[in-house]
Amino acid sequence: MKPLLLGALLLLSPPLPAEVTGHDWMKAVPDDTRLSALSIPGTHDSGATVEPVPGTAKCQDLSIADQLNAGVRFLDIRCRHLRDAFVIHHGAIYQNLNFEGVLESVQGFLKDHPSECVILSIKEEFTPSGNSRTFEQTFDAYVAKNPAPWFLQATLPTVGQTRGKMILLRRFSATTQPKGIAATGWTDNATFNTGLLRIQDRYQCPDADAKWPHVESLLRESTSGNPDTLYLNFSSATGSRLGLPNIPAVSDGVNRKLTDYFKAHPRGHRGVIVMDFATAERCALIYRAGP
Repeated sequence: MKPLLLGALLLLSPPLPAEVTGHDWMKAVPDDTRLSALSIPGTHDSGATVEPVPGTAKCQDLSIADQLNAGVRFLDIRCRHLRDAFVIHHGAIYQNLNFEGVLESVQGFLKDHPSECVILSIKEEFTPSGNSRTFEQTFDAYVAKNPAPWFLQATLPTVGQTRGKMILLRRFSATTQPKGIAATGWTDNATFNTGLLRIQDRYQCPDADAKWPHVESLLRESTSGNPDTLYLNFSSATGSRLGLPNIPAVSDGVNRKLTDYFKAHPRGHRGVIVMDFATAERCALIYRAGP
């Protein structure tokens, strides 16, 4: 199917029913809908709620559970490999959260809302320490404890194939495959393609005015883009203040621009919008946009 025709069909597809809310919005999506055809709210550094200095590490106000109930279906999980276990970090900062806690929140949500699925992007973060095995082997050990909720195929599934599942998007190397959707060819501070993914992650931006053109460009591209591609559009960036990161210097302005954009363009496939400081209101604008 030609991309322009796909875009037209998505715009003509019926909107989600008014009664659909953040905790169950995928219930109204037909089983045969590809994951790549949705507009999906996501969070950047999803477990990052702690910081020693304001503006330097915190990326979310909501807990993982609250993000999911708000409609988030893409979680960016950054794991430090420590003593053969995963602990959640943003850079050097431990987030008072372990991987077991993330899994408990996600699996508990999916048990209560089996119509939904959640993409888990898993990346190694900070310096490993005290390990007797590889990052991949520790990940495998977590999966072995409860394999049923995992979707580990290397393809983009339909919603029907993954209801009640955690879909792995893998940002770490693997010796055995399939092991999720590969995202290992990540280009730093760029817009790029890798495998099944088209990604905008330009995070070195001093303010919202510098970041927004990159976000808006991929929003436009995804509307009529390849239906076999999952678009990941990071609205996050570090900002800067006196040589220190200043996350809100970007997120405050970009989040306002996202809200305005989706109000002005309420229908159409937009891919995954990966945000700092997600809210239920902004998530609803995104998931109601398409297909």
